[in-house]
Amino acid sequence: MESRDTDWDGVRLHVVTGKGGTGKTTVAASLALALASGGRKVLLVEVEGRQGIAQIFDLPPLPYEERKIAVAPSGGDVYALAIDPEEAMLDYMEMFYGMRRAGRALTKMGIVDFATTVAPGFRDVLVTGKTTEAVRRRGRDGKRVYDAVVLDAPPTGRITRFLNVTQEVAGLAKVGPIKNHSDLVSKVVKSPETAVHFVTLLEEMPVQETLDGLTELRSAGLPPGGIFINMVRDSLLPQTALDTAVKGRFDLGELALGLKAAGLADSHDAAAVAEALAEEVAEHARRTELEKDERESLTAANLPSYDLPLLADGVDLAGLYELAESMRTQGAA
Repeated sequence: MESRDTDWDGVRLHVVTGKGGTGKTTVAASLALALASGGRKVLLVEVEGRQGIAQIFDLPPLPYEERKIAVAPSGGDVYALAIDPEEAMLDYMEMFYGMRRAGRALTKMGIVDFATTVAPGFRDVLVTGKTTEAVRRRGRDGKRVYDAVVLDAPPTGRITRFLNVTQEVAGLAKVGPIKNHSDLVSKVVKSPETAVHFVTLLEEMPVQETLDGLTELRSAGLPPGGIFINMVRDSLLPQTALDTAVKGRFDLGELALGLKAAGLADSHDAAAVAEALAEEVAEHARRTELEKDERESLTAANLPSYDLPLLADGVDLAGLYELAESMRTQGAA
C-alpha cells in the first residue's frame, strides 16, 4: 500500500463541526494553518455570520471577499472568507441569470430573507455552493486555486441537514438552475475529496452528540473524517495514585506528616490541608476515569482521532500555531 503523508491525502474540503463550546472555530482555524504549512494555499470559510475567524485571528470584521489573513508554519498562506447569504444570492443571480442588479432590488425588498425563511435549505445551498465553488476553482494555469478549503460549519445537531443540500431543496426545485446547482454541490460534498470532522471534549454530552452526528452523517451517505478531542489535560498523577484516590484509600495521617516534612503545612493545619488535598486528588481521579470512559466511547466510532492540548494561556494566535503543530505531528495535516 502506498504510504501517505497525512490521514487526509486527497481531501480538498475539510468540514469542521462540533457542539457549541467545544472550540469548533479554534480547531477549524488551526487546521487551516496546519494544512497550509510548507507552502500551500488554504481558504478558511465561515458561514454563520458570527465573525468568529476575525475574532480568533484578532482582525477587524471580514468583508465578503477572500483575503489573506495568516502565514502558515514553514511558509504557506491562509485566506479567509465570511460568507454572507445575501451576497451569495447576488452571485447566484449573476451566475445563472445575469441579473445581479435585479438581485440587489430583491435584497432591498426583503425577498431573499423571505425565501430563505420559507425554505431554509435554500440558504444552505447558497453558502455551501460558494464553498464548493472555491474547492473546484482553477486559475488560468489550469491548477486549483486552493490546495484545500476548511469550512467552519454549523454545529453538530444541524450538520447533516446543512450538507445534505439535494434532499433539503427537493421540495423547492425539481428542475432548473437551483436543482442543477444543488446537485453539483452534493457531488462535491459526498465525494472522497470531502471529510467531515467532529470536534468534541471528553465530556458526556459533547461525546454523545458527536456519536449521534456521525450516525446521521453516515445514514445520509456523507463522508466522516476524524475526531478532534479538544482541551485535553494530562493527568497530574501516576496511575497508581489515581487508583488509590478512586478507592478512597488515602492515609490522611501519613499525608499530613508528609506535608509537614516538606514544609507545606505546620502542625496546626496539617490535618485540614491533608483532607482538602485528598479531596482534590479524588476529584481529579474521578474526572480522569470519566474521561477514560468517554474516550472508549469515541474509539467505538472507528475513526482517526487527534488529541489537542488545553492551552494554558488561552486561545490566541500563538495558541493556534501550537494546535496546528500538534495536528501535523499526529498526521491530521
